[in-house]
Amino acid sequence: MTDSRSVRPFYRPMRPHRRNEPHRAATPLELFFDLCFVVAVAQAAGNLHHDVSDGHVGHALTRYLMVFFAIWWSWMNFTWFASAYDTDDDVYRITTLVQIAGALIIAAGVTRAFTDGDFSVITYGYVVVRLAAVVHWTRAAVGDLAHRASARRYAIGVTVVQLGWLLRLSLPDEWGLASFVLLGLADLAVPAVAERPGMTPWHPAHITERYGLFTLIVLGEAVAAVSLAIQDGLNAGEHDLWSIAAAGAVIVFALWWLYFDRPNEAPDRMPYSLVWGYGHYLVFAAIAAIGAGLGAAVDVDRDLAHISGTTAGYAVGIPVAVFLLTIWVLHVRRQQHGGVVVAFPVVALLALLAPLGPAPVYVLAALLVALVTVTVLLRRRDVGPSATMANPA
Repeated sequence: MTDSRSVRPFYRPMRPHRRNEPHRAATPLELFFDLCFVVAVAQAAGNLHHDVSDGHVGHALTRYLMVFFAIWWSWMNFTWFASAYDTDDDVYRITTLVQIAGALIIAAGVTRAFTDGDFSVITYGYVVVRLAAVVHWTRAAVGDLAHRASARRYAIGVTVVQLGWLLRLSLPDEWGLASFVLLGLADLAVPAVAERPGMTPWHPAHITERYGLFTLIVLGEAVAAVSLAIQDGLNAGEHDLWSIAAAGAVIVFALWWLYFDRPNEAPDRMPYSLVWGYGHYLVFAAIAAIGAGLGAAVDVDRDLAHISGTTAGYAVGIPVAVFLLTIWVLHVRRQQHGGVVVAFPVVALLALLAPLGPAPVYVLAALLVALVTVTVLLRRRDVGPSATMANPA
């Protein structure tokens, strides 16, 4: 006979998790959620790559930042909610699958947003994701009396802003960017207002794991972008691309090393938790943009791009600098001291200067290797030989 306690219910009251709950880890549904969102990330990075290679740099950057906001904000809000209220009943799963469907709609609209400036499909997908989140927050308001005021504020705030996004579609084209910025700021303000009556009980270690997992997925997308660009070259009979492929791989490996160099748990106090969470928009967007920039650099090597080597270098160097400065603000300054704290902004500055010289991708790879080396050496110096011997891992 089946134990009734082991059967997942269709519906259960949405009770909060404890902040200090042991063994809190990402669930299969959360991992599936991430994998579906990476489809949209791949679309955004791929379109950025092609637009930059075609010489539409300003246009590409604006559209990319707008598209990536919809992707990131949809992902982030579910992530923090699930950390506090994942009930894993059937209603919760179905509602989350609706959010995943919204993410796939967002992905389907990315190319139209880049080529025609048509954000209607992305907006519809975004609204699907966010209104499904209202269902989550309404359930939380019913089931968690201690945080009912916060949950209600979330549900009301998200609903109002989504109406704004739908109304934006009827505005004249010349109001497009201004209205996007205004509604984006309104979306960002909802958590700051909603959390005032009392922070919802998200789990700092769980949030840290979730952000780390999404960082890995975006890094994988950057590797895939470079691999596809090299593959196209090889298929065309061009066999002299291995060196730039190696330099691109080194850059991505270094980004991984620098992000995961030391444990970085999400802060559990307002307002810095918002700074930490929001700041990762720049981390994720920069990593995906680096992959796109490396693809553009390969196109320059193959004489397929309508940009110079300097422009392609900046397509990699600028997001590298953004990544380093963001990690410096969010992680390094809070946990480290001495030479490492100085090294990150210095290398970020050098990354912005690298495209002015020859072979910028190779110079950027060398700079990042040097930064990794500095962090390793200074960490070993700070820990000391006795601690290293005591804990060889």
